[in-house]
This record gives sequence, structure tokens and C-alpha cells, in this order.
Amino acid sequence: MDFLTAMTGTATGFFGTLLTFVLVLTVVVFIHEMGHFLVGRWCGVGVHAFSIGFGPELIGFNDRNGTRWKLCAIPLGGYVKFVGDVNGASVPDAEAIARMDPRERAVSLPAQPVAKRAAIVAAGPIANFILAITVFSGAIWMSGRYEIPARVEAVVPNSAAARAGFEAGDVIKAIDGNAVDTFGGMQRIVSSSADSSLVFTVQRGGGETRLTATPETIEETTPFGKHRLGRLGVQGPKGSDGKLVQYGPIDSLVLGSQETYFIVERTFNFLGKLVVGRESVDQLSGPIGIARVSGEVARVGGVSGIINWIAFLSVSIGLLNLFPIPLLDGGHLLFFACEAIRGRPLSERVQEIGFRIGLGLVALLMIFATKNDVFNVVASWTAGGT
Repeated sequence: MDFLTAMTGTATGFFGTLLTFVLVLTVVVFIHEMGHFLVGRWCGVGVHAFSIGFGPELIGFNDRNGTRWKLCAIPLGGYVKFVGDVNGASVPDAEAIARMDPRERAVSLPAQPVAKRAAIVAAGPIANFILAITVFSGAIWMSGRYEIPARVEAVVPNSAAARAGFEAGDVIKAIDGNAVDTFGGMQRIVSSSADSSLVFTVQRGGGETRLTATPETIEETTPFGKHRLGRLGVQGPKGSDGKLVQYGPIDSLVLGSQETYFIVERTFNFLGKLVVGRESVDQLSGPIGIARVSGEVARVGGVSGIINWIAFLSVSIGLLNLFPIPLLDGGHLLFFACEAIRGRPLSERVQEIGFRIGLGLVALLMIFATKNDVFNVVASWTAGGT
């Protein structure tokens, strides 16, 4: 903790931001790859290499099983290379497998039943979700949550709330049938539901009523990037009206799981709007954006901020890897599903074409994300920001 505390004190500088970024990404990538590694070992698959980062090796060692553990120069990911893989993306090496003796072939990844291969691939994203749930649950268990009631103190004139009929004193109990316990919980749902019709269950005068409101879209440029948010137009209780609530381990686990699910749900909500043109790709971020946010989180939130940012990023990376794009874990799972249905693997030619398409899609995504990152940095400099 002393190291983290010292690091957050320099996070506003370039090297502090870079150090925070490397730390955050290394933790998330390590957990992801460790998921692949552990399940692979449990399934009896040999491992050539476990790498954090890409490019030239900086340091490394071989364990007693012959696995090369290494830290490489480019800290933008990592990989586990199993026996039978041509590279770190687990593309099968048909020629190498053909040259193997029966004993080595038996521990290669392509030689395993499709169920084992699917389990090994899925273990990476699952490990990311487990990390996030553990972090969120642990934070709630140790520190509790400061909760402000979801009560409307005032309604902004001519706002979405005013048009929907909200009144001062209303207590929001649920949104679209999902229970709401705190004002912050209500705000999170509203902010991610711009231009979407929401049904509010409101307690008023001893009874309940339902109000339908469509949060207005506002655009905010923050140190964390550009965001389009929904605004309802209500003011909540003062902070002094809230209270610190402590939770036991089981309740903390439930709340941590709900926090993780919320991130997943809202990510799909954003992607759905992106597909139909209601969101813009200019909100996507790449490594530069993640680095900027990492430095800002360290500066504003300190150690606890970094830990929660690791959990959030872990969910995002786990979810991204499950997308059915060849080269990503989801693409491998798609191939395995086709194999299970057909009773035999897809041809090498089909898989090669799929991996090429996947590479192109990932490269295109990175180009868009990097463009946004550069524009955001330039905008920040122009505005006199950091």
C-alpha cells in the first residue's frame, strides 16, 4: 500500500500516469491469462509460455514444467501459448502437431475434446468477472456504503421530470420494475438511459403511482473523456441525509455481483444504441484513454480509486473478449460451437479467413479508439487541462 500511496501522489505527471496505467492493465491482464493457464493445466494441456506484454522479453524464467514466464516490453496485453498453438492467439499449428510424437500431441490444446478447449478459453473472461466481483464485494464489506434515499427534494422546471409529473417528496422505489434503494442508484440508471423511456414506480402520499419519463441527453466533457448522459431533472436529499450502511459477507457478495452485472448490462445498452445510431463511436477509448483515466483516477480517488478502476476495467476486458470475433476468446468459442454442432472442426481455410477478418475488425476498433483518444488529448490541451 505504501507503494500505491506514493504512486498516486505523482499520478498527475506523465510518468505517474504511465506507471498507474501499467499497474492497472498488468493486474487485469495477469488475472485474465491466469484463468486460461490454470484451467489449461487442470485439463492436462502443456504450456509453452505465459507472457505479460508483447514484443522483446525484459525478464523471465522457466518453471519445472518447462513453461516460460516472461514480462515483455509492450504492456498492452498478454497471452498464454499452449502446446499446439502457432502464436499467443491460440491459432492451431497444424504442421507442428503433425510432427509431434503421440505423447506430446496428447497434451496439445487442439487434441483436447471441444468441451475442454471451450472451458480453457472461457476461463480468461470468467476470471476477469470473478476479480471484479471480489473487488466490489470486498470494498462494500470492509467500508460499507454511504446511502442517500431516493427521494425527490425538488423538480427542475421544464425538465423531463416536470413533464412526467414528478413532485417534491416523491420517493422512487423502482425503475422499469428494478428496485431502487438509493438516489445514487437512481442516478446511474437515468444517466445511462438518455432518450429512453423509463417507467418509475413512485411512493407518494401513502400510495404508489407510476410515472413515465424520458431522460434528456446532455454531453459532458470530463477529465475521464466525453460522455453522453441522461438527465431527469430532479434534486435529491443533501449528503447529510444519508447514512453509512455496513453489510455482511453474503450481502456484500450479492451487491458486488449486482455491481458487476450493472456494468455488463449498461455496456450492452450502449452497444445496442451504437448499432442503431443513437450513440457515437467517439465515446470509445483505447490505450491512451485508459492511461489518462488511470492517472486521473489515481489523482482523484487514490488507492481505493485505483482498485475500483481495476475492477471496472476487468469487467470491460472480460466482456470485450467474449465478443464473437475471431482472435478474441469469443471467436474461439464460436468456432468450438460450430465444431460441436457439425461434429468436426471447421476447415483450416475457414478458420484462417475468420482470423484475418477478426484481425481486421480489432485493428479497425483500435484505429477508432486511438483517434478518439488523440482528439480528447488535444481538446484537453487546448482547454488548458492536463
